[in-house]
Amino acid sequence: MAISLIFIFGLLGNITTGLVYLSPVKTFWHIVQRRSTEEFESFPYISKLLNAYFWVWYGVVKPNSVLVATVNGFGAVLEIIYLIIFLLFAPTQRLRAKTGILVGILDVMFPGVAVLVTQLMFDREVQIEVSGFLSLCFSMVAYASPLSAMKTVVMTKSVEYMPFLLSFILFVNGAVWTVYAVLTKDLFIGIPNGSGFVLGSAQLVLYAMYWKPSKSSSISKETTNDLEDVLQHHQPLIASNSSSSQILPEKRQG
Repeated sequence: MAISLIFIFGLLGNITTGLVYLSPVKTFWHIVQRRSTEEFESFPYISKLLNAYFWVWYGVVKPNSVLVATVNGFGAVLEIIYLIIFLLFAPTQRLRAKTGILVGILDVMFPGVAVLVTQLMFDREVQIEVSGFLSLCFSMVAYASPLSAMKTVVMTKSVEYMPFLLSFILFVNGAVWTVYAVLTKDLFIGIPNGSGFVLGSAQLVLYAMYWKPSKSSSISKETTNDLEDVLQHHQPLIASNSSSSQILPEKRQG
């Protein structure tokens, strides 16, 4: 029964996290159609690829963790595609060069050295600890954004900048992977996703406290918020790597 539950929750986590990885598809289809990345920034996708790498590594080196590796392997492929599109349609040579350098350092050199050194110099137990710790650290960064959104809600007494969909998906993903972590006794998955579950629950409570009927203009604005616009900055930790405190698509600053 325990094995069956582990498989069920791991599969559910694969589905929910897979949807998160797919969320920017419409954004990149827009980029392809316009043949320009316009004001979008590449760093969020670079960081998401790095985080996906480490979760794949963790899923590979730790026994019976293939479901962690599969969804993040899928995510890594998608992030690579996103970055290729970004490099092809970046509007300036400077931005293209900046993106290429960051990809080379953060998505090639850093994970490559980390994996190579750990695999050659340490045994399997240490490999599991190192890969799990790196995955946990990069994932925890994801929840700086929800905390910022929650502060804004309390200060403004409005949920305008914390959409219900965002809070609900954060809650569901955190819950699914937290249960998976409990069943597998995996702290590296449990700590970040447990944090996500708690924050997601808190966001739903805040939403219930501060939600007010929207005016027609606000309703029109809210309905234009696409799923990928919401999720690109608030990924669940198992896949995560979030890098902005806004709920709009990633855009260059300055």
